[in-house]
Amino acid sequence: MPFEAINPPQFPTPIAPYSAGAKAGNTVYVSGVLALGEGGTVLHIGDAAAQTRHVLEVIKTTLEAAGATLADVAMNHIFLKDLSDYAAFNTVYAEYFPGPKPARYCIKCDLVKPDCLVEIASVAHL
Repeated sequence: MPFEAINPPQFPTPIAPYSAGAKAGNTVYVSGVLALGEGGTVLHIGDAAAQTRHVLEVIKTTLEAAGATLADVAMNHIFLKDLSDYAAFNTVYAEYFPGPKPARYCIKCDLVKPDCLVEIASVAHL
């Protein structure tokens, strides 16, 4: 099945060869999102809650460009640099998913840039 690349024009150029999202049939895949600005600069250094909010806003915008919303998200893949940020992450995350919660997993790991604290990739179904 062919897919449509989703790259909202207001986003900075990706730091690697990928699209912000891809739509295949009724499924939207959102690439792993970090709190990055233009040129790959890390935003909100040291603030996991602010990075989480930025990441979820980028996911929301990517989904909207594909005709979906956060309510369509069925699965989130979550990566945290430090599990001590888990509570701050969850506080912000709960604001973005107030209704039925998508499935998810959360892994502690190093991220592509040392100052990044949070990364999320999503799968939504229309």
